Amino acid sequence: MGNLLKVLTREIENYPHFFLDFENAQPTDCEKEVWNQVNAVLRDSDSILSGLQAYKGAGQEIREAIQNPNDMLMQERAWNSVCPLVIRLKKFYGFSLRLEKALQSLLESLTCPNLSPTQHLEKEQALAKQFAEILHFTLRFDELKMRIPAIQNDFSYYRRTISRNKINNMNLDIESEVNNEMANRMSLFYAEATPMLKTLSTATTQFVSENKTLPLENTTDCLSTMASVCKVMLETPEYTSRFNSEDTLLFCMRVMVGVIILYDHVHPAGAFTKSSKIDMKGCIKVLKDQPADNVEGLLNALKFTTKHLNDETTPKAIRAMLQ
Repeated sequence: MGNLLKVLTREIENYPHFFLDFENAQPTDCEKEVWNQVNAVLRDSDSILSGLQAYKGAGQEIREAIQNPNDMLMQERAWNSVCPLVIRLKKFYGFSLRLEKALQSLLESLTCPNLSPTQHLEKEQALAKQFAEILHFTLRFDELKMRIPAIQNDFSYYRRTISRNKINNMNLDIESEVNNEMANRMSLFYAEATPMLKTLSTATTQFVSENKTLPLENTTDCLSTMASVCKVMLETPEYTSRFNSEDTLLFCMRVMVGVIILYDHVHPAGAFTKSSKIDMKGCIKVLKDQPADNVEGLLNALKFTTKHLNDETTPKAIRAMLQ
């Protein structure tokens, strides 16, 4: 274990390898209960991403309805196009609430004081892998959402139409599915540039504030250790050569960026200060060593979704690396 800690702090050059098996880790008996709960959520993540990727929006129908306010046929066409999309948006939002609970279950397991953060990651690799999968999903979802302005346009049209109650004779059964309170919550969710990341950072902050007997360091050290492990794996050819798929490389980068952002939101001083337990220069360098197309979105996530990058305590060299 001492050697493993040296890997993370880079105290020696010829360190033994700590390989966090993101591809094949299976739950032990001790992990099984939490793993099953989280797996019930994660198995829906691919269909959520597919649904978001296939989202086309009702822009044309909405434009025609607005340009022809007295043409009831066009009003009806726009409404009938928007309603199924709103149901889909509700499903995405509902998934974010399930993801929030799953994340908090994992944090509970990975931060309990009986083990150090490094021991947790080493002994509970299947839970660490699920934590990584949540972060990977989150960054993928938010990357896709940022490219679909139709989401907010469609939802705004839906809310305007409901509030004006213009369409008196149409099917308004949707209000029983997406009532005003639900619409308000969904509106706040989709107004965020990165709604899933916001959900996770709020859930992590809430976890810390609700577990007052658990030192903050247990949570932040779990995040910084995961970032360090990902960085070491990415910059060590002997690790990367063990990946069975090239996708695992991108997965590892996304996870590293995700835990940095979470750490930056939860730790009072953030991830960028000199006293930070995350080697930010090293993490950014690892990203910049990759093909630009693979990391542009991740570098932007560090630039635009972290909390402390522009603080005075952030070294100029780090800020310059993200220009």
